[in-house]
Amino acid sequence: MAGQIVEQQIEKIYQEALSQVQTSSQVDQVQSLMVQYLGRKGMVTQFLRNVSRLPAEQRPQAGKRANDVKKVLEEAFQKRLQEIEGSQIAEDTGIDVSLPGRATFRGSVHPITQITRRISDIFSRMGFDIAEGPEVELDHYNFECLNIPKNHPARDMQDTFYVSESIVLRTHTSPIQVRYMEKHAPPIHIIAPGKVYRCDSDITHTPMFHQVEGLVVGDGITFGDLKGILTAFVHQMFDTQTSLRFRPSFFPFTEPSAEVDILCVMCRGKGCRVCKQTGWLEVLGSGMVHPAVFENVGYDTSRYSGFAFGMGVERIAMLKFGIDDIRKYYENDIRFLKQF
Repeated sequence: MAGQIVEQQIEKIYQEALSQVQTSSQVDQVQSLMVQYLGRKGMVTQFLRNVSRLPAEQRPQAGKRANDVKKVLEEAFQKRLQEIEGSQIAEDTGIDVSLPGRATFRGSVHPITQITRRISDIFSRMGFDIAEGPEVELDHYNFECLNIPKNHPARDMQDTFYVSESIVLRTHTSPIQVRYMEKHAPPIHIIAPGKVYRCDSDITHTPMFHQVEGLVVGDGITFGDLKGILTAFVHQMFDTQTSLRFRPSFFPFTEPSAEVDILCVMCRGKGCRVCKQTGWLEVLGSGMVHPAVFENVGYDTSRYSGFAFGMGVERIAMLKFGIDDIRKYYENDIRFLKQF
């Protein structure tokens, strides 16, 4: 009988506290109830202190129930405080804090950045360092050091933005290679990723785009080394089933020069609209560094040889992701970008 009376006492305290806190509408009312029931002289606190005076067989049950009540009341008081404070904020600001929050849109890495990182990673694993240089460049580095003197017809191929007569927005990242060679002796293994600028705009060209160019210089470097490096790159960027071929071409800063084609990634060589029924797609230009370029940076052409290559990142990304219009990269259409 005595045990039942003890249980009734704590249950009465519990029910009274819950009833009062649920009808409280002010913060100070709830805080006052917390002191009344859970403070140093509160009802629950006093009950716990008096548990030691109960008969031994009643203490465990009474103590356990009192602690449970204390925990539940603490949670009830805190919850009611949050509800009252939330309703006050809603009244002051007109915001309904009970409404579910809006999901935050998580962006993704831009496809151009993804491919640039992928290209850099592939060549880094093959021992290449990454070099950088200015986007606003001297004509001297952008053209003349690369065997493209004034009035050279190859300048017409560049569609250059001129800042002044001697300063341009770089039309390729090749000037980085020249600047690097001026400061470093062979052997050299570098790639030069970055933005470049040309006066051109259509579904396959933009005034600003991205290139990654590479340079290898050393003793006994051959065209066979160039073919081996680019074959390894193509197989890692696409897959080992992607064949490639080298076609003779012309670049002022390389001799001999070659365009590199890969087997069409869309039709696998059968012929389609993308490859114009040829079964091949052009992906980059390459060649052995012209002796005139080495002479401009003070390299001994009787000792050193090397090769260079360059590719458009947008072009690689279009083939990798099946994108048919280069302008989509720069329109900031979330529906397009979130696919990547």
